Amino acid sequence: MNTKDIIQLSDKYVMHTYGRIGLAPVCGKGARLWDADGKEYLDFVGGLAVNSLGHCHPAVVDAIREQAGQLMHVSNLFYIEPQAKLAELLVQNSCFNRAFFCNSGAEANEGAIKLARKYAWKKHGPGKYEIITAKQSFHGRTLATVTATGQTKYQQGFEPLVPGFKYVPFNDLAALEESIGPQTCAVLLEPVQGEGGVNVATAEYLAAVRELCDRNGALLIFDEVQCGLGRTGKFFAYENYGVEPDIATLAKALGGGFPIGAMLVKAEVAAGFAPGDHASTFGGNPLACAAGLAAMQAMLEEGVVENCARVGAYFKEKLNDLAGKYSFIKEVRGLGLLLGMEMSVEGGRIVNSCRENGLLINCVNNNVLRFIPPLIINTKDVDRALDILDIVLQKKN
Repeated sequence: MNTKDIIQLSDKYVMHTYGRIGLAPVCGKGARLWDADGKEYLDFVGGLAVNSLGHCHPAVVDAIREQAGQLMHVSNLFYIEPQAKLAELLVQNSCFNRAFFCNSGAEANEGAIKLARKYAWKKHGPGKYEIITAKQSFHGRTLATVTATGQTKYQQGFEPLVPGFKYVPFNDLAALEESIGPQTCAVLLEPVQGEGGVNVATAEYLAAVRELCDRNGALLIFDEVQCGLGRTGKFFAYENYGVEPDIATLAKALGGGFPIGAMLVKAEVAAGFAPGDHASTFGGNPLACAAGLAAMQAMLEEGVVENCARVGAYFKEKLNDLAGKYSFIKEVRGLGLLLGMEMSVEGGRIVNSCRENGLLINCVNNNVLRFIPPLIINTKDVDRALDILDIVLQKKN
């Protein structure tokens, strides 16, 4: 099938829940994608931060093939070897003690919301249930996680929302101090807000949030679904700040392209859940965990995180050079290879023009170009992307 055929078939039979781009990828390798018509693209979207090892990393492909021929799914009523091994790897490379596996970032955040409330209920009684999140945050599409999301555009039409959530401006400690109180069971934050415009928390802010949570008997939850697992140049985003949360949520990069999510928890908080309190039929199945184990081993053993820090710094510097060249670029921000370029003009046409020239990027908040490429890219890939972007921006100027 060619691109036109795929689009027509999809438009006829698939629900229209996405504003899809007229591109039908059929093959990927590393940081390259090819569409159904054979055109090649440099992929700086990376499956929305999923393909951190690039497309079809050999270790992940081999692990999936081997596990698929051995055992794909059993119930979580049984002990699952790949699940135990992946939990061990994540715990041994973090500040956490236990892992819960699910299928997505939204499910991981849903689990964190439930655990925070159940833990508070057990420890403090029924009056401590409120969760504070940040404006411009994004935590998922389930009813609870879309309520937790601090952007009304995602919530419209789904009211009444889940009660017990408050929103405060990001990086505004005074606002949080005013909102936190006896009913607060948790504060849920992204160290770097991806969907909200690549907004980076300050170290002073997160350290103060940790202290506020401790003082008020509230848990601190970091949503690292997008910014975790190497994306910021550290294996976990919290490592950039020297602040340990009680719970962290993961997904996206965890499976190397295969769907899997996780919630990592400190030991005391993990005891908030007893058997039967939470579950996921497919969560932590052998196939997903085999993919996740191979992906995380590759990330830790092949210098991927270090490459992200090095190439990310180079990329950010070059983007700042562009900012000095074009007056409509307001700011470049981000950590590692989660970078945003805010403009005083809309970004949609720029994204489209880049795609026509063989570069895939995306835009959030209408005017922030977001760059979330595979963490395996090199400086030559960055130079190629910047050459295309510069050509497009020249025409815009």
